[in-house]
Amino acid sequence: MHTWVPALLAIAAALLIAAGTVLRQRSSSASGAITSGWWLGASIAFSGFFLQAAALGLGSILLVQPLIVLAVLFALPLEAWADHRSPRRSEWAWGGVLVVCVVVFLLIARPVSTDRRPDVVIMGCTVGAVVAGLIALVVVAERCSNRHHKALLYGLASGALFGVSSLLIKAVAFRVIDDPLSVFVHFEVYLLVPVALLAVVAQQRAFGAGDLQTSFPAMNVMEPAVAMVLGVALLGETLTVGVSATILLAAILALSVVAVVKLARHAAIRGDQRVLALADR
Repeated sequence: MHTWVPALLAIAAALLIAAGTVLRQRSSSASGAITSGWWLGASIAFSGFFLQAAALGLGSILLVQPLIVLAVLFALPLEAWADHRSPRRSEWAWGGVLVVCVVVFLLIARPVSTDRRPDVVIMGCTVGAVVAGLIALVVVAERCSNRHHKALLYGLASGALFGVSSLLIKAVAFRVIDDPLSVFVHFEVYLLVPVALLAVVAQQRAFGAGDLQTSFPAMNVMEPAVAMVLGVALLGETLTVGVSATILLAAILALSVVAVVKLARHAAIRGDQRVLALADR
């Protein structure tokens, strides 16, 4: 399978996820109530997750997840269109930095997909332990009275849970490839559903917390980080690089994190401004 097929699917998924996220952010209230606009955004985002699942089924997590990060960039023109404005130069600049980082990372890293199936026991124990820790994080966030801390905890938990979902999607894809009729007799698909639902709930609570400058960057950084670490640890995915290239990739990843945080904070600040404007009416 050519890598451009999962790459194109991942980019299309990022675009749909961006559109769905923008709609859900705008339709979220501090109480966490779900509106008709939220459902529309959720439907669009679900289409993106479906394409992401297809990309993960055909390609490496190390290839797909960096491209999914581009959802932060795609949100720029969508938000600008919804606000009837033009993106700022600083936003385009950081967006350009993010694109360059993703492209250079993939060109240098040359992620290698693997046919190695994860060990059922090891994956179950690892995913179970990670999810249990994240559920505890959600419980702490729910009891937290500080809006900033609550948004941070929910953002970290949501992003990490989506990262775990990416691993489970890949595992389910392996089952489909091996024997489509036996998918529903394996635990991965039944673990994927509650993990994905918990991720959406945590994300919605993060949006409702109001402090998007904190939660949105945390989500966008944690998802690819957790997914890529689990892909390497449990699926044996690798990068064909030497020591010097590894150092360069670390610097590129660090710069991409900065770009994601900058773009997400721009979006979050505008979101807070919209909330204040509505409150003053």
